[in-house]
Amino acid sequence: MSRRQLPAPELFQAALDGDRSALARLLSLIERGDDDARTVGRLAYPRSGSGYTVGLTGAPGAGKSTLTSSIIGHLRAQDLEIAVLAIDPSSPFTGGAILGDRVRMQDHATDPGVFIRSMATRGHLGGLSLATPEAVRLLDAIGRKWILVETVGVGQVEVEVAGKADTTVVVVNPGWGDSVQANKAGLMEIADVFVINKADRKGVEETSRDLMQMLDLSDLPHDSWRPPIVPTVASTGEGVPELWEAVLAHRAYAEQSGDLRERREFRLGEELREIVAQRLGRRARQICSGERWDELTAEVIERVTDPWTAADEMLAAVDA
Repeated sequence: MSRRQLPAPELFQAALDGDRSALARLLSLIERGDDDARTVGRLAYPRSGSGYTVGLTGAPGAGKSTLTSSIIGHLRAQDLEIAVLAIDPSSPFTGGAILGDRVRMQDHATDPGVFIRSMATRGHLGGLSLATPEAVRLLDAIGRKWILVETVGVGQVEVEVAGKADTTVVVVNPGWGDSVQANKAGLMEIADVFVINKADRKGVEETSRDLMQMLDLSDLPHDSWRPPIVPTVASTGEGVPELWEAVLAHRAYAEQSGDLRERREFRLGEELREIVAQRLGRRARQICSGERWDELTAEVIERVTDPWTAADEMLAAVDA
């Protein structure tokens, strides 16, 4: 029986046993979002909770994918296994991921200690696929202790990454000001670590000073975590060890202060709310169809009845 024909529980066991093709198939089921996706979620949840998620976000062209590749190399040098979710824009024709970040990270493609997957946003403006939390949980459940989530660069800062990661790394370049002016406030809110990538260019000191001034003017409590600013040259690996030390320092702080627990609890609450909203949305689409729906729509258009009364009738069966 081919992988495509295996039921989700068998695929899950195969993934636990190290079968990468089974893991890829499970992620495809999650992206599809049907009953199989819910089965995968139910299987993964009890085994998850020990992995740690690092989000990388920033303006387009900041060098996030190159930086991600350098981080992978740094972790593999320490014999750490890692998984990467590269969130891509969706093709308007197929709904599939079109940037193919795996191509940029091809140096690691044959490494059994690295699993890289591109996922489509499917038009989700926040930048992260709605399937991302489940995908992260699956990677956690099969034993990946470090999971990197790199968001799509579509001309806006992906603030939503903060809600899906334990540590959020915001990547900027020297002279970042004008390109992200409208998003500076959002950046300050989500950053746990700032990276000034392409630090071999002019303007690093000015950019660092700009960030420090913004941090000074922010509403951070005096005893809270203050995001460090780390210069890197991702293409050569310069500064990547220091970046990872900053990530580890934030993890230690988050664990000791209780911030990590609070983030994860909030994240689960938001995920539950999203699951309920999605299922209600599907139910609404089912309700808003059929002969009676068409009749009520016509009555509203002809002003025979009002929209609220019509909605009450359609929802009567649900509310009963």
